[in-house]
Amino acid sequence: MAVLTEIEEDELDEEPGEVIESAPPQKVGEERQLTTNSPIKKKLLKRGLGWETPNFNDHVTVHYLQTLLDGTMLGSTRVLDSPVTFTLGQSEVFAGLDDGIVTMQKGEVALFTLPAAESGSIPRDTNSVVQFEVELISWITVVDVCKDGGVIKKITEKGKGNDRPGDLDEVLVKYQVALVDGTVVAETPEEGVEFYVKDGHVLPRLPKVIMTMTRGEKAELIFQPQYAFGETGREAGSGFHSIPPDSVLHVNIELVSFKPVINVTGDSMVIKKILKEGDGAFTANEGANVTVSYTAMLEDGTVFEKRGVDETQPLKFVTDEEQVITGLDRAVATMKKGEKAIISIHADYAFGMVEVRENLVIVPPGSKVIYDIEMIDFIKEKAPWELNNTEKVEVAGRKKEEGNLLYKSGKYQRAAKKYDKAADFVSEDGSFGDDEQKLAKSLRISCWLNGAACCLKLNDFAGAVKLCTQVLDVEFHNVKALYRRAQAYIETGDFLLADVDIKKALEVDPQNRELKMLKMKVKQLRADSDKKDAKLYENMFAHKTKRLKVEKEEDEAVKTEMDNVGDSAAPSDGGLIVDSC
Repeated sequence: MAVLTEIEEDELDEEPGEVIESAPPQKVGEERQLTTNSPIKKKLLKRGLGWETPNFNDHVTVHYLQTLLDGTMLGSTRVLDSPVTFTLGQSEVFAGLDDGIVTMQKGEVALFTLPAAESGSIPRDTNSVVQFEVELISWITVVDVCKDGGVIKKITEKGKGNDRPGDLDEVLVKYQVALVDGTVVAETPEEGVEFYVKDGHVLPRLPKVIMTMTRGEKAELIFQPQYAFGETGREAGSGFHSIPPDSVLHVNIELVSFKPVINVTGDSMVIKKILKEGDGAFTANEGANVTVSYTAMLEDGTVFEKRGVDETQPLKFVTDEEQVITGLDRAVATMKKGEKAIISIHADYAFGMVEVRENLVIVPPGSKVIYDIEMIDFIKEKAPWELNNTEKVEVAGRKKEEGNLLYKSGKYQRAAKKYDKAADFVSEDGSFGDDEQKLAKSLRISCWLNGAACCLKLNDFAGAVKLCTQVLDVEFHNVKALYRRAQAYIETGDFLLADVDIKKALEVDPQNRELKMLKMKVKQLRADSDKKDAKLYENMFAHKTKRLKVEKEEDEAVKTEMDNVGDSAAPSDGGLIVDSC
């Protein structure tokens, strides 16, 4: 009990100087220390707007009144109504006050009290106390894009929302590039220019800057030479005036808009570019009933099909049912209601290498196709928790039968997904009654067994073992599960485990012909494996014996050679060495 009490107290202890995040908001007229160990006190005189506060290196604009405690004025911007702008963390006048200003919101007025030693604006008399009445008028956010001072971004007008473009997205920007002396060396047309972020534009680091911006954001950029055109500069051409070597460039830029681009399949073979965002947060999932309109084209713009366009009827289909080409199916499942998009589909996800006759033209083999599409409506498939028990069993039974048809057609991947979904609808969640539980259990086991059969066809032997084990955890004597798990173990070379499963299955069904044949197969495979191992060891032993024999022969040869050398070097004059000198 004592230990528990100590742990609870430790968890509640504050570290010295720690700011309690759960502290209530400061009230107008209330004075607080900035932090436990800080010598600076802050008294809130007027609450600010919003929740954002400036950061160090931002350019802040303030009004201030600086006095001693006795009221002696040391400085003020109020006299001439001329606010001052400085960089947070880099001002001598406001040294020591930066920690206070970073806690303020726009329009906030606060009175800061601090020792003179903390202020850089008056002689360091440690007995003096200085007060600053500060109004935070505004600030410009400054971002060190490359973290080395090479590209600095000053946000002059904030954008809307929090979404920022990604590497694949298409952006519309306006910009003007100038030298330090103001000479304009490049600029966009009035309507701006569109490009994909990943393709780059104008300056090598511009895409990195754009990925920090939000829609409608305007900024001033400073590019140091190493992130511009370096020591070589740039000759005039391609919309540029000449740029001297080692030039610092100033860029005014606006991110007008961007179109999100989604790599639907992860292999860049189905790409969706969103032209108009849809409504809400939900997308059409697998198994949803969708209604779409589109114009389908070849890469050269040749239209081969229209649905819901020019008096044609929209297309209605169920996703993940192979009712349309795979790429369209996959992309539509990611769309929201009202969303408009351009979907580019590689031939592998379209019509493949076959020629297809569509309504308007023939689609040649290997064609990439493009769909200009709108999601009109969809009805998502209900999740298991949205159904009662009877409905869950009905849906699971239907999906199982759909899986059976797919299995018979050789579509094992899709069949496996059907069985998996069916099992989810009758999972053991404690909601079924006794009679319902028996039926749910039977369906669940059947789906796991069928899923294991699909895994064997797809060479997913680990998956087969997992599903069969799930069955055996419920029915330890299930012959089909033991048989299929043994098949998977054989394929992975685990003959001992396969033999154990076969023996267990034969105890339940000793006359089963398939089990007996599988037992013979395992016996033969184990015998072949033993022979192979024996041969391997024999070769290893023979190699070792041969190596030892060679080493012995080499040793004997060396010994003989040394003996010969010894004989030839022996003196012939009774052991006396005659000095030739």
